[in-house]
Amino acid sequence: MCLAIVALDTHPRYPLIIVANRDEFHKRSAASATWWDTPARMFAGRDLEAGGTWLGITPSGRWAFVTNVREPGRRDVQAPSRGELVPAVLANAHDVDDALRDLQARADRYNGFNLLAGEGRHAAWMSNRVDRVHRLAPGVHGVSNAQLDTPWPKLRRLKAGVAQWAQQGHDDPEPLFRLLADREIAGDGELPRTGVPLEWERLLSAPFIVSEGYGTRCSTVITIDDRGRVRFIERSFAPDARRTTEVDETFSLASAEA
Repeated sequence: MCLAIVALDTHPRYPLIIVANRDEFHKRSAASATWWDTPARMFAGRDLEAGGTWLGITPSGRWAFVTNVREPGRRDVQAPSRGELVPAVLANAHDVDDALRDLQARADRYNGFNLLAGEGRHAAWMSNRVDRVHRLAPGVHGVSNAQLDTPWPKLRRLKAGVAQWAQQGHDDPEPLFRLLADREIAGDGELPRTGVPLEWERLLSAPFIVSEGYGTRCSTVITIDDRGRVRFIERSFAPDARRTTEVDETFSLASAEA
């Protein structure tokens, strides 16, 4: 993922809401979300180049997603894929905090990342650019390609939109997808300075990125209601932002079927 929001206990019926865009080079092959049986039973998309995933959820409701930290001067081309991290935390038998701590021992092997995971009403964040696991308080949290809740313009707008949707008690996910489809580019004075050229900072400042080589590949909305019902909607896109596929999966916690 490159832009993701987690709303914990902010909606009258949904203890958990995840709203996220995955940005990637269009030439990198990926498969739409489906059920995996290894290394753990989970529903997730798949990176067909390295075999991992950016976002997944298990039948018990444990979820996790990863974003890259944008720091071009520190990129190691020999580092393992950060897509390994999501299956690792989903397959870990320990609670979420300890599962994330288990990964800290080998986190330096990877290029910079944020990893968020949760189960039930509990969620936490870790990064190999900070020194400990941080538990998330109830509320709306977000991450892009910097540390948790870094107020980049696109993250501020998406957090505000998700918070409003949740506070109004909506059930229709379409407004969330409209928020994810936002192509507004931030003004130069609002742009972060992450070490990429200015034209890239401008392109990457939109929540939904459209360009021939690199852009938003899929948008995902996950909700878990107060009865333990999970809905996972993933929409995939071509380089011109045309929708290509949609996955809409529902299941009850601990009773999913393939």
